[in-house]
Amino acid sequence: MKKWHYPFLAFLIIGTILILTHSRSEAGPEYRTAQGLVFGTSYHITYLYNADLQEDIEQTLTFVDNALSMFNPESTISAVNGSSESIRVDDTLFLKVFRRAMEISDLTGGAFDISVAPAVNAWGFGFKHAGNIRQATIDSLLEITGYRKIHETDGLIVKDDPRIMLDCSAIAKGFGSDMVASMLRAKGISDFMVEIGGEIVLSGRNPKGKLWHIGISKPVDDSLSVSSELQTVIPITDIAMATSGNYRNFYVRDGRKYAHTIDPHTCQPVSHSLLSATVFAPDCATADALATSMMVMGLDSAQALISRHPEFQAYLIYQTPDGTLATKNMLTSQAMEGLPNCIFD
Repeated sequence: MKKWHYPFLAFLIIGTILILTHSRSEAGPEYRTAQGLVFGTSYHITYLYNADLQEDIEQTLTFVDNALSMFNPESTISAVNGSSESIRVDDTLFLKVFRRAMEISDLTGGAFDISVAPAVNAWGFGFKHAGNIRQATIDSLLEITGYRKIHETDGLIVKDDPRIMLDCSAIAKGFGSDMVASMLRAKGISDFMVEIGGEIVLSGRNPKGKLWHIGISKPVDDSLSVSSELQTVIPITDIAMATSGNYRNFYVRDGRKYAHTIDPHTCQPVSHSLLSATVFAPDCATADALATSMMVMGLDSAQALISRHPEFQAYLIYQTPDGTLATKNMLTSQAMEGLPNCIFD
C-alpha cells in the first residue's frame, strides 16, 4: 500500500465511526427491560428510552438498600437497630420512609408498625430463626412493640427501650419502586412499569400502546412460589399498587399454619378470612404499607379504611364461611383510568 493511502484509509475509518455514532444517537427510543435481585426478592422494569439504564437502576436501588435493609450491616436501619442510645441520622432516604411510616401508623390505628421487628423475628419471619413462643415471650415482645415508643426530631432517633428494633420490609420495596420511577421520570421517561417483589409503579402505555395489564394472584397456599394462577387481570396505568397476602410466606407447625403478617397489637400472626389485599395509591410506598395494614386489620376494617379514604382503592380476596374464595372490588373507574400523578416525596 502506498504511503498516501494511509491518511485516506484513516479518514474512511474515522468517517465510518462518526456515521455509526451519529446514527445510534439519532435512533428512536425503544422499550427496554432491566431485571435483577434486591431486598431479598427480584425486580423487573420495562421502560421506553433510547439508552440502557441498568446501571442507573442498580445505583438507585443501592441507595435504598443502604438506608433500609436489615440484612445490610452497614445500612442506616442496622445502625438504628444496633444502637442502645439515641442516634442521629443524616440519611434523608431513611428519614423520609421513617416519617411516612409514622403517618401510616396513625392512619391505620397502629395496624402498620415498623417497630414490629422483634415479633417478626420471634415467629421466624425476620433475620433470626424462630424460638419457642410462650405467653411470657409475647408479654416481653409487647413491651418493646409500638410505634409511639420510638421518636424522631430533626434526625435524632430516640427509643423508649433500647431493645426496640425497626423493620421497614413492609414499605421498603414500595419505596424502592417509587425511587426508580422518580429516576425514570427525571430522564423524561413517561412510559414504564417498575416492579419490585410485586410492588408496582405504572406510567403511560405498554409496548403494545395500551394500558398495562397487571395480574393479581389467586391466594392459594404456595410457600415455594410456583403457582402462577391468577384471580384477575386489571388494565391500569399512572398509578402505584402493592399486594400483601399470607399464602406464600408461612410455615406449619404442629398442624397449625403460621403466616408472616404479625399484628403489632398482639405480637402474634393474624388469623382471619382476608387472604389477599391489593392496594392502589398515588405512590407505591403508601400502597405497600396499606396492603400490609389491611392484612392485619381484616376484611371489615380494610373496607372501612378505603371508604374513609377515597384517594386509595383496593381489591380484596377473602374466604367465605363455606371455604370458597370471594372478592371485594373497591377499584373505581377513576383508578382504572389512572389517579393523578403524585410522587412520594
